[in-house]
Order: sequence, then C-alpha cells, then structure tokens
Amino acid sequence: MPRTGRLDAPGMLHHVIIRGIEKKKIFRDEHDQENMVERLGKLLPETNTSCYAWALMTNHAHFLFRTGSVPISKVMMRLLTGYAVYFNRRYRRHGVLFQNRYKSIICQEDLYFKELVRYIHLNPLRAGMVSGYSQLRNYRYCGHGSLLGVRETHWYDTKYVLSLFGSRLKKAREKYQEYVSEGRNQGRKPELVGGGLIRSHGGWEEVKKRFKGKARQWVKSDERILGGSEFVEQILHMAEESLSREAELKRNGYDLKKLEEKVVELYAIDQKDLYAKGRQKDRVAARSLYCYWAARALNTSLTELAQKFSLTIAAISYAVKRGEEIAENNKYQLLD
Repeated sequence: MPRTGRLDAPGMLHHVIIRGIEKKKIFRDEHDQENMVERLGKLLPETNTSCYAWALMTNHAHFLFRTGSVPISKVMMRLLTGYAVYFNRRYRRHGVLFQNRYKSIICQEDLYFKELVRYIHLNPLRAGMVSGYSQLRNYRYCGHGSLLGVRETHWYDTKYVLSLFGSRLKKAREKYQEYVSEGRNQGRKPELVGGGLIRSHGGWEEVKKRFKGKARQWVKSDERILGGSEFVEQILHMAEESLSREAELKRNGYDLKKLEEKVVELYAIDQKDLYAKGRQKDRVAARSLYCYWAARALNTSLTELAQKFSLTIAAISYAVKRGEEIAENNKYQLLD
C-alpha cells in the first residue's frame, strides 16, 4: 500500500510518536535521553516549533508539537537522523533504529489539547518508568515536572499550556495537577491516535448504527487526523488544495531561478541586489518575499535559504514571516 502524504501547515498541532524498530530500545540510559533533550533544545527554537507535551520512555517517545516556520516532516527528519547517527556510533551498530516512519497526527486543538497533554505526560507512569504518580513530577524526561515548576526546560512552552488552566500561575499548576491526576486510571486511549471522522462519530460501531451498514459510503476516516467531522474535512480539503497548487506551479515551470526572476522584476532591482548585504527597504522586501515563496510554495528548506543568502536560520525564519505579510498586504501571487 502506498504511503499517505504528510499533512501540515504553519500553526498545525501534531501528536508525534516515535518507536524503536521491533520494539527495541531507542534510549538505553540517561545519556541517550540527555542527547535527545539537547537536540530538541537546539532544533525547536531554530525552527520556531512549539512543544506543549513530551515524554521519553525506553522504546518510544511522544510529543505534542505546533508547526512553526519549518514543516514537522523536516524537523523530525533532522531530529531522528541526527539521533540515529549518534546512537549507532555510540553502540557500534548499523541499520535502522526507528520503526517505519514516525507517526504524526494532526489534532483539533479545542477538543483534544488538554487531553493530549495529560495522556502524553502519564506515559512514564503507564510504562512503569516511575513507581507512582507522586514520583512522576521528578521524572526528568517528561514535561510534567516543568509544568509543576520542579525544573525549567527552556525550549518547552509551559506558559501556553498553563494558561489553559488559569491566569494565575499557582492556581493554574494546581488545576493542571488535578486534571492529570484524574486521568491516572484511564489506561491507554487508542482514540487519541487518529481516526478522522470515524473517531468523531464514536467509532465504527456507532458509525454502522447511524448509517445502517453504509458507513463506508458516507464517512471518511483518516488516521492522520484527530478531530470532529468539519475539522477533518477542512484539513483534507487544505491538503488537496496544497497539492493542486504545487502541481500547478510545477506545470508553470516554477523553480528557484524563475522565482528569483519574478521577485527581481516585481521590485525592479538587479539580480545581484537580491543577495547583496544591506538594509535598503526594497532589497529587504524583495529578499523576504523570495524567502516566503521559496519556503512555502516550493518547499525549500530554511537551511538551504540560509546558505544561499549567507544568513542564519533564525534570520531566514523572520524573512519568511515578513514575506508572508508583504504578500498578503500587497496581494502578491505567484500565479494570477
């Protein structure tokens, strides 16, 4: 069966799951877990990826990410490739470390955000990594302790998570702790790993009852999405539009060279001015628009653009944001 494509867009919420091949350990000791934490600490700020929940076990890990300036697929490729190289070198092994592709499920925030935070942070307890719930706060490789103020993790967005439990820090932490504690005996929750419209109707049995045996004719299911009917339809429609637009751009011969020509013509500057140092307004605007279209329309990595312009990834990320504003405010489009 062919692989289904990744669904993503800036601002999307993803429940990401990684597992070791054949259920083997991907973290053999704390040194391995520390290595993963260090990689997250460098990669997430670089890509403006927000993390709202995380937990590292022995043979798998869970994360709740929000897409920033770089697609989740590229973030995960960098994270997992780098870690696999480290792991294989340390243990003098060869071959694949992770089971298939990582799993990424787009989630409807208003329905599932808090429940996913709780589910992910209870994983170490369910996996027996800690002796009891009271010890979960002290488990260093999970976001739970950071939310309770036990430790600080600079790349972990505790502020946003706690804001959903209260406006005052102390009260928010109390409410969060109470909410997580209430879920201790819920066990594994397979409904939190996707399922599209079928999940939104309460599972296949409910779907069959509702549609009287014609479920497959009326209801779509997509394991890449966790949300209600309208949300799933919206995400799938967005993905179809994105693919259609990408194909149309290719049919019209768009690549980085043609993109460069369009931007240079739009701003009436020379090609060399696009790459020249300086803060002249037209050059900055042209460079920003170019970076935005290259990253979002042609799926060019921020690393490649950083090398192209001799800038940092952070600077390119800001340029992409400026470019998006310029395109929206001036109604600039690649295709008329």
